[in-house]
Amino acid sequence: MMRLRFFREAQAAFFMEKNAVQPLHCRFRPRFRGGRLRRESGRQRTAVQPHVIWIGCLLVLCCSLATASDEWTRAVDALNAKSFAAKIEAASALTGFGHPRTRPLLEAWLEGLLYQRKGDTRLVVLTERGDGFAAEDAATGDDLGAVRKSGFRKVRINNRLRKELRNLLAGLGVRDPDPAVRFAAAHRIRDSMDPESLALLRDAAVVETDPDVRRVMDETFALQALRSGDADEQRRLAALDVLGSSLRLETYNELVTLAGEGESEAIRARAANAANRVKAKRDFYAAAEVVFFGLSLGSVLVLAAIGLAITFGVMGVINMAHGEMIMLGAYTAFVMQQIMPDNVGAALLIAVPLAFLVSGGVGVLLEQGVIRFLYGRPLETLLATFGVSLILQQLVRSVFSPLNRPVATPEWMSGALYVNDAFSLTYTRLYILVFSLLVFFILLAVVKNTRFGLQLRATSQNRAMARAMGVRSGRVDALTFGLGSGIAGIAGVGLSQLTNVGPNMGQAYIIDSFMVIVFGGTGNLWGTLYASMFLGTINKLFEPYTGAMLAKILVLVFIILFIQKRPRGLFPQRGRAADN
Repeated sequence: MMRLRFFREAQAAFFMEKNAVQPLHCRFRPRFRGGRLRRESGRQRTAVQPHVIWIGCLLVLCCSLATASDEWTRAVDALNAKSFAAKIEAASALTGFGHPRTRPLLEAWLEGLLYQRKGDTRLVVLTERGDGFAAEDAATGDDLGAVRKSGFRKVRINNRLRKELRNLLAGLGVRDPDPAVRFAAAHRIRDSMDPESLALLRDAAVVETDPDVRRVMDETFALQALRSGDADEQRRLAALDVLGSSLRLETYNELVTLAGEGESEAIRARAANAANRVKAKRDFYAAAEVVFFGLSLGSVLVLAAIGLAITFGVMGVINMAHGEMIMLGAYTAFVMQQIMPDNVGAALLIAVPLAFLVSGGVGVLLEQGVIRFLYGRPLETLLATFGVSLILQQLVRSVFSPLNRPVATPEWMSGALYVNDAFSLTYTRLYILVFSLLVFFILLAVVKNTRFGLQLRATSQNRAMARAMGVRSGRVDALTFGLGSGIAGIAGVGLSQLTNVGPNMGQAYIIDSFMVIVFGGTGNLWGTLYASMFLGTINKLFEPYTGAMLAKILVLVFIILFIQKRPRGLFPQRGRAADN
């Protein structure tokens, strides 16, 4: 305690000596009492409480935030200046704030969506929404609800200002922390080759770490060196080496031109070598794209044929109304989107089980009302189901009109998965491929692991023995036909994302479905999957050389020749189907 008291007195004496030159009323001595710092001014003592310090800091922070918000609002309002020079200056000043609203605001202005409300200086962003317009506060991004466009005046813009906005957006893009944004910005600069944007890109390349973004930057600089008239031959040769790894069609065309019209033999030879490398890579990705389109066509055939494979394999019925079950599923998706116009994604998801119930219910009614009286008479069954297909088509024409109906694609299914400049995968086809495989494996699990699946397989292999074991074959036939028709309805929901919905859409898939079943093996699910994928890929491989119609004919000829050697298909069914 004595040492601590001596230390405190010495510290107080030091502060008193340090402040001795000040007037007496301004001197203070720090005292430590009860863990608090106390200050003396003359004889008056005041205690500085900790919560007072926190409140002061909070007030300072609030004042600074309010000041920054006011400055940002004033900077946004300055975009509506009278002269275009002032507008350019205001837009440049806007990028210095680092505000998250800067990019969307400049992009909206570049697209002509920035407006001023009549009667005040408030700027808003107007976007079309249904039959009207939705307003958004330009400075804060707050939703202002639905408005009428007549109450607003567009903020003017000219070509010079558009160029400056593109440069500013490019600068913001190449400095963005998100690599995807920097990648897209580098792509835009490479396409435009604007000198000011190239300068920004060169500054950003010094600190760039993402390899994909760096590759686009290097290609851009190589193109700049190749097109520059003052670049020496060594720089042009180095640029040709870099461009040899590119996949862009424009770059390939430029290399081909340079290979025939180069300034020197070395440049022409290097350009020809780079063009050959680019062409080899593009050919590889073109083949990969054909395979992908073939698999996507095969996935469509899987959805269309798998239900028919079940009914034909178990019941031996040639159902010519199977295409109309697909049509009913597609119209179910259309009706759901009419009921839920503001959420097309949820409507599409809800349409999947509903389409199964609608088409499956129609299939059960068809089996109970028509087909059950025609077992053992395949020709009459074919004619009866063909007549039912005509009735369903006319019913749809009467209810929905004969015009095609579009089914909207949800936002999460739009666009494409970018792989490189020569290869991208559309999300719609990817989802259809995954969806068809999901439906296939769910159906396979039902057939292999449920009591109904066991009865279905028993009836398919030996109907008489199944009846002798107590299987109610009539009930199994009805449920099987309903299951196959329900899967066709699900196929219709998927196909509604690839084509327009109309009364005749099912007729385009009925012949292909029978071809798949014959080629893969009657009633075999794995055979249906393999045959669909194989025929879809072969069809897409023939199309670039023969055209779509001749490709279908060649596939049909191939199937005819194949079944001459293997009449039961790739995976022949055992039991009753094989005996018949």
